[in-house]
Amino acid sequence: MSGIAIVTGGGRGIGRAAAVALGAAGWSVVVAGRTRSSLESTVEELNGDGLAAVADVSNSTEVDDLFATTVNRFGRVDLLFNNAGIAAPGVPVDELEVDAWERLIAVNLTGSFLCARAAFRQMKAQDPAGGRIINNGSISATTPRPFSAPYTASKHAITGLTKSLNLDGREHGIAVGQIDIGNAASEMVDQMAAGIVQANGTTLSEPTMAVEHAADAVVHMAGLPLDVNILTMTVMANGMPFVGRG
Repeated sequence: MSGIAIVTGGGRGIGRAAAVALGAAGWSVVVAGRTRSSLESTVEELNGDGLAAVADVSNSTEVDDLFATTVNRFGRVDLLFNNAGIAAPGVPVDELEVDAWERLIAVNLTGSFLCARAAFRQMKAQDPAGGRIINNGSISATTPRPFSAPYTASKHAITGLTKSLNLDGREHGIAVGQIDIGNAASEMVDQMAAGIVQANGTTLSEPTMAVEHAADAVVHMAGLPLDVNILTMTVMANGMPFVGRG
């Protein structure tokens, strides 16, 4: 299956790799994010039809404009990869600035909601109706790292959002799933290889995996017929401290 895809946070890391992999699989891809130069760089790598669209996912007007731009160009939306996300400083919760919490929740959670909301509106209205949403969760949603309360809370909420949206989407032919990625070698996890604090207070250099493996998993989920859904999938660097972590 292929069609028209929107990838948020597509200017770097997992988003860029997923956009490129989707393009290679025959999808037309709208690459969304806040930095035009990065988005255009991703579009240049696509093997197929692509479009760079500047949008802040935490802004409802910009999200609505993103979907309007996509429909004006391609006529419909078949896939949303809700990927945009940020991290907060890894400090004890009593030292965390409220602004850092609010900004992370605005992007990671509210942004995913706003994009899913716009996707539902379009997917219900188009002919034929339906489509797929893949939310980028995290293994931290269930197994947090030290000093990760904002990120963990946002991703735990994404799991609830995924399940609720999947339920609400059934009658409209909208399949919603979640991919939880562990230690893909993107900018956000470069520190893993250098060494990161563990639950027992030690610092450990952790294994990472090529970001393309996460992208291939997204393509697999995206390519399923709409009467089949992967509700949750975990793709992780083998050997990373996850099973038994803590």
